[in-house]
Amino acid sequence: MDSLRFIGTATTLLHLGPFTVLTDPNFLHRGQRAYLGKGLWSRRLTEPALAPAELPDLDVVVLSHLHGDHFYRVAKRELARSQPVLTTQKGARTLRRWGFDAAGLVPWDSRVLERDGATLRVTAVPAVHARGVMGRLLPPVIGSVLELSRGGQVERRVYLSGDTLTGDHVDAVAERCPDLDAVVMHLGGTRVLFRTVTMDADQGVDFLQRLRPPHAVPVHYDDYGVFASPLSHFLEKARAAGFADVVRPVARGETVSLERP
Repeated sequence: MDSLRFIGTATTLLHLGPFTVLTDPNFLHRGQRAYLGKGLWSRRLTEPALAPAELPDLDVVVLSHLHGDHFYRVAKRELARSQPVLTTQKGARTLRRWGFDAAGLVPWDSRVLERDGATLRVTAVPAVHARGVMGRLLPPVIGSVLELSRGGQVERRVYLSGDTLTGDHVDAVAERCPDLDAVVMHLGGTRVLFRTVTMDADQGVDFLQRLRPPHAVPVHYDDYGVFASPLSHFLEKARAAGFADVVRPVARGETVSLERP
């Protein structure tokens, strides 16, 4: 079964056919602080469901951007260097200095992995962490679409939003990557310097309306004090908009299917 195990924040463990994928590896513990840049910090409020030493062998790490609540000192110290890391170009340059096998992607770049007669194509897609001046202050970010194929036929297509606001770039993903099986949504309505820099409840509903996926898994919503939009608000608005059967919340440590309902 193709599945997602939620570890915390935006950190998930995906099983897609023979491939094991780790996303946004943040393994800070409750009470530890994540550095958000420009002298800003936020203390973690939750405990991750797994430690790096408990991870299975990985085929690839997909990192939306190099930011303190997505990849920080525990991952830098304890994450294996044996698998490639696909991320932004700026993030890849730093990760290579730290000894990781990192490749930088810009939107619509792809990398292909092969294993046991299957292929996994990871395609970077546009993301907008913030607009205006704040957008220039925050690190660049990408979303990713993961396509599992066998015999030239796509079996599973999963969209990882990354830290993004909704907007026309989501329409571009829907157009160029149709027939999504699932989307993994970074929510939380993160507030930095009085600006919202990840999707809140209203933006999350707009995101779903643009994509119309059969299955959506919310992550990145309660692990830090800068998250200002509770998951409960999103779930309420998603139900009101007709997405009750689409959104599948998952608790830290739990696993959900990524197959179509």
